[in-house]
Parts: sequence; structure tokens; C-alpha cells
Amino acid sequence: MTKYEIIIYWSEEDKAFIAEAPELPGCMADGKTYQKALSNGEVIIKEWIETAKELGRPIPQPKGRLMYA
Repeated sequence: MTKYEIIIYWSEEDKAFIAEAPELPGCMADGKTYQKALSNGEVIIKEWIETAKELGRPIPQPKGRLMYA
């Protein structure tokens, strides 16, 4: 289970739910249902972290709930 925040929203343009992990730059996935977008988001977070490790890039620590104004 991931500890990174995932934001899920509907994209009319893509006709899909989009799942973003804002703490991990560029980390996003989609799905035809909310649940599928969440599941794909969890997979892509793991892949993002694996790729960052392979490339020797820093991995941000999860901060939990982000506050937006």
C-alpha cells in the first residue's frame, strides 16, 4: 500500500478518471472507473519509485495529505 497522496478526477477530454500522485513529478495514471484509476495509480507509484532508484534520483518522502488553497 502506498503512502503517497493520490488525487483522482474525471477528465472529460480523456473520457477517463485520472489518478495523480502530486508528490512524485509526472506520476499519473488513468482508468475507465474510479477504482481502476486508483489501482493503476498505485502500480505507477511503485514503478516511478523503482525507476528513480535505478536512475539514482531522489525519492521524496511521503508527506501525507497535501493542503490546497
